[in-house]
Amino acid sequence: MATYAIGDIQGCFDSLQRLLKKIHFRPDRDKLWLAGDMVHRGHDSLGTLRFLYEHRHQVTAVLGNHDLHLLALAHGAKRLTDREHDLAKVLRAKDADKLLQWLQGLPLVVHKKGFTMVHAGIPPIWSITKSLELSREVHRALADDALAKAYFYGMYGNEPHCWNDHLLGIERLRSITNYFTRMRFCMADGTLDLVTKRGPQAAHGEFKPWFSFPERKTKNDKILFGHWAALEGRADTRNVYALDTGCVWGGLLTAMRLSDESFFCVDCEL
Repeated sequence: MATYAIGDIQGCFDSLQRLLKKIHFRPDRDKLWLAGDMVHRGHDSLGTLRFLYEHRHQVTAVLGNHDLHLLALAHGAKRLTDREHDLAKVLRAKDADKLLQWLQGLPLVVHKKGFTMVHAGIPPIWSITKSLELSREVHRALADDALAKAYFYGMYGNEPHCWNDHLLGIERLRSITNYFTRMRFCMADGTLDLVTKRGPQAAHGEFKPWFSFPERKTKNDKILFGHWAALEGRADTRNVYALDTGCVWGGLLTAMRLSDESFFCVDCEL
């Protein structure tokens, strides 16, 4: 049995199938870990979700910002734009309810087999234990119908810029979500820059890639993450594995086998 962690699929179902063929994935034997952003911007988010749901007992996944956006659309917190045809197909599908219910039940952080998986990253001020506790807060909110609706209506926004243990309500949940699903650059104290989206060379002032702080609390933990296509799969930091290699932008779709940390890639077509 092998376990493979895969970066942002973003609805690129054909690329996913070619990657699974390359690694000789067998659902009766192997497991898939997905680092979030399974949908949006690709050509077949519906096909991707249906495949993952069909194999849900072999899949471990975390939510990414694009997955949450789809759920916000489903809850009426956002309106579809003219360019979101792919998400419209999901929302109008006859099996949309069960697919979205499965998606909404996923966590923001997973920790097992000696690895921690999150979509965007873990700020230097949080340990793995703290991260799992905060992930569970959002998970509980998403499991409650009334809280989930309030969460999605209040999810969007860049503030607060820095974590505070005394944050409450939707502001607290938004802050947790921004760290786990949107973060790239931050300061040593966790202050976020959610605007800059280029590679590490775009670091400025005291803002650096979240994984680059030598005293971060997770420096000895193995962390799998996606979200940051501009890294092109290179974090150049021990125990940090960048899995988003820009498939939806015509780059690669990447899998890492956990047992020996071997990488497998397929080219993606726009």
